[in-house]
Amino acid sequence: MKDKIKTKEELALVVQSLKQAGKKIVTTNGCFDLMHAGHATYLSDAKKHGDVLIVGLNSDTSVKRYKGEGRPFVNEQDRALLIASLQSVDFVTVFDEDTPVKLLETIQPHIHAKGGDYDVEKMPESETVKNGGGTLVAIPLVDGRSTTALVRRIKGKPL
Repeated sequence: MKDKIKTKEELALVVQSLKQAGKKIVTTNGCFDLMHAGHATYLSDAKKHGDVLIVGLNSDTSVKRYKGEGRPFVNEQDRALLIASLQSVDFVTVFDEDTPVKLLETIQPHIHAKGGDYDVEKMPESETVKNGGGTLVAIPLVDGRSTTALVRRIKGKPL
């Protein structure tokens, strides 16, 4: 599993080789804090759009900026290992920026997938993906499966 976790620089070399071999590269990104069935289904569905799925994982610092104090619940090394353990995931890389734009500039995926709760045309990374010749896809969410719902349930609050 750990061999699936790469730095951005390592990934750049791997992706170059994969593209030369004619592989279709799919990327996605997120915090993936408190992994649940919705995440696993989402990543499996994203993989169906190509040959290789690369997950950009927000670092602990970036999650804290995005989600606030007390987050993430699970540290980046553990989150990366959990994601890498999924059969649908080929590679994981951690990024510290607020958006995956720099990572996507490096990888230039054929497809960039995001959850159906995002308007793919209005995301910060949309222009980067399109400028690199890629397209964006929205993956439908799994009803009732979210980190927010899970946290509310753990705290004993109504959904």
